[in-house]
Amino acid sequence: MDYEREYRRYVGLVEETIERLLPQTQEACPADGGIPKLLCESMRYSLLAGGKRVRPVLLLAACEALGGALEEALVPAAALEMIHTYSLIHDDLPGMDDDDLRRGRPTNHKVYGVGQAILAGDGLLNFAYERLLQNALAYPQNLAGHVHAAEAIATRAGVTGMIAGQCLDLLAERMEPDESLLRYIHAHKTADLLTAPLLAAAHIAGAGEAAFAALTEFGACVGLAFQIDDDLLDVQGDAALMGKQTGMDAQRGKMTWPSLVGVEEARASSSRLWDRAIASLSPLGERAWFLTEFAQKLRVRTH
Repeated sequence: MDYEREYRRYVGLVEETIERLLPQTQEACPADGGIPKLLCESMRYSLLAGGKRVRPVLLLAACEALGGALEEALVPAAALEMIHTYSLIHDDLPGMDDDDLRRGRPTNHKVYGVGQAILAGDGLLNFAYERLLQNALAYPQNLAGHVHAAEAIATRAGVTGMIAGQCLDLLAERMEPDESLLRYIHAHKTADLLTAPLLAAAHIAGAGEAAFAALTEFGACVGLAFQIDDDLLDVQGDAALMGKQTGMDAQRGKMTWPSLVGVEEARASSSRLWDRAIASLSPLGERAWFLTEFAQKLRVRTH
């Protein structure tokens, strides 16, 4: 079992699916059914900017681990990456984090302007749901599984999920650190969009209750640990490796785990969460080898 080879295979499938779903439009004002060239270009600028494709890889890997059909999961995986990318475009806007760099190059609004960046994010979000619904209709024998998968993604990305976390993240700026509020922010801002692919995969694969429980716990622990590590990297990380500015959380007065409990306790909390994440996969046995290795690799990331 070669983890790196499998990861590359999943990423390759995601990239191929994205290119198939969203090729570059050539017409500035296309006929009905086409995306205007500028809008498509700005959507692709951020969607194809690189990155680890963590969320779609999780969806594909979990689907295979649970015995699901990989071809049925390709579009949901690509759609999830579109939703993640939309959130990054909007997160970088002047009204949010006002960042100049993302993955080592200018953020979308620095290249296309604020208005077009908003539309690129809106476009990716809506295009993702279009493709999720079309994909569900393409598999009538598993329609319920695909509808539940789409619902899981929409809910975790929506107003009780990621958007809720982002809302309170903004609200908490310049507030005194509060543990319950910070846990809520991290659970929804970050963990929900890491749990969504696992639950979507379980629905597509028709998994049982034990698998759903294991994957829910895994996603929650990975998400919280990932966010704590992200906070730590903003304090101590290498900006060149990360492809974005560091030290920005403190400048904005953001509530973070290091600001709440200090760097050392934040590291300890992250380590405990990674241990819990790996232990949660035990009901899946050997089938979870890739997810286990995924957690081991992510817990030692440097950017």
